[in-house]
Amino acid sequence: MTAAPASETALSRYRVRAAGLAWAALTVSIFSGWFVVTRFSVTRELRIWDITALRFGIGALLLAPVLFRNRARLSRAAWGVGLVFALLWGVPFVLLVALGLSLTSAGQAASIAPTLMPLFAGLFAWAFLGERQGWQRWSGYAAILAGLSLLLLAGAAVSGPPNAAGIAALAAAAGMWAVYTLLFRRSGLAPIESAALICFWSAVLFLPVYGLGGLSRLGHAGAGEIALQAVYQGALMSGVAIFTFNRAVSLLGSSAATAIIALIPAIASLLAIPILGEHPSPTEGVAIAIIVAGVLLAARRPGPSQPPDRRREVR
Repeated sequence: MTAAPASETALSRYRVRAAGLAWAALTVSIFSGWFVVTRFSVTRELRIWDITALRFGIGALLLAPVLFRNRARLSRAAWGVGLVFALLWGVPFVLLVALGLSLTSAGQAASIAPTLMPLFAGLFAWAFLGERQGWQRWSGYAAILAGLSLLLLAGAAVSGPPNAAGIAALAAAAGMWAVYTLLFRRSGLAPIESAALICFWSAVLFLPVYGLGGLSRLGHAGAGEIALQAVYQGALMSGVAIFTFNRAVSLLGSSAATAIIALIPAIASLLAIPILGEHPSPTEGVAIAIIVAGVLLAARRPGPSQPPDRRREVR
């Protein structure tokens, strides 16, 4: 009599996990290209101020109907939480990553920021929320850190050591991102609501400074470059990526979702082979394999001694 309900429960958990992995995979795909697309423009005519304005200005316009439709449900406290989220994954985050990109490279930035996320998320969850990570996740975090270190050493052997200030900026961005993932899961906001609030508050805080400060260089860039950044930054990053990542966090939990984001260096390296003709060195290949192994460990479901995060339905 109990076999059927148990089987249905197991199937339901499998479907939830499969859906979470699918959302995380889509997020990784978008983020992998973001470092390259952003680096493309900040080394040409556009500046980070233009990238930020396009990202959150267009994102706020696209997601404004969400806030209008849900205005009766969003309390004053929810708007306050949205402001906190914007400070963690809004303008400050983009500026820190852009600073890291300008001082390092797209490859180094894509290796450092996403890879440090699960380390910070796991450490913060353990230190401040009392979440037991278990030996498998700690082993995964250690493997991710070891793979990142080897990847940076391999890059330093070719192009010299990375800029210390650039690494610090990327590490700070990763820490802010990790804090956001922990807070979002407990916020009670739906993924699309969080994305809309982040874009709204970021636009409110940044666009007046951008306009009144004479920071725009849009007139110096070609229409194609502006269109590329408008679609990628405004639609994909500010709307789609925030929603898909929030959805992955809701279904998988913050630790597992952020661990999967650490696959970005591996995906970016694989994409570079057919698109750019860039082949990773044997050392870089080993480093990427270590990172992948660490992700698989860190993303595993908690064992019996480590209760999983409480699941909640996302509207």
